[in-house]
Amino acid sequence: MGPLEIVIILIVGLIAVGPGKLPQLARNLAKGISAFRKATMDLTTGVSKEFESLEKEEKEPVKQKKKVQATDKTETTEEDEASNSTR
Repeated sequence: MGPLEIVIILIVGLIAVGPGKLPQLARNLAKGISAFRKATMDLTTGVSKEFESLEKEEKEPVKQKKKVQATDKTETTEEDEASNSTR
């Protein structure tokens, strides 16, 4: 959008709304845009955190399974040693 388009929009806004209400309208528009950006950022942050937590949950069961398998191998080894010593 070039400077000519901005000037034309301001002139049309000045004619349609009036000189007294134009600054108030611009202020309200800026507040609305700011609130929209903040809501968008909050939503993006929330979604990102959810994805990170899901990724962590996916990785943790793999680690826990490895620990369980290692524990099972240790128990089997102890059982084997006990059975070997009785023979």
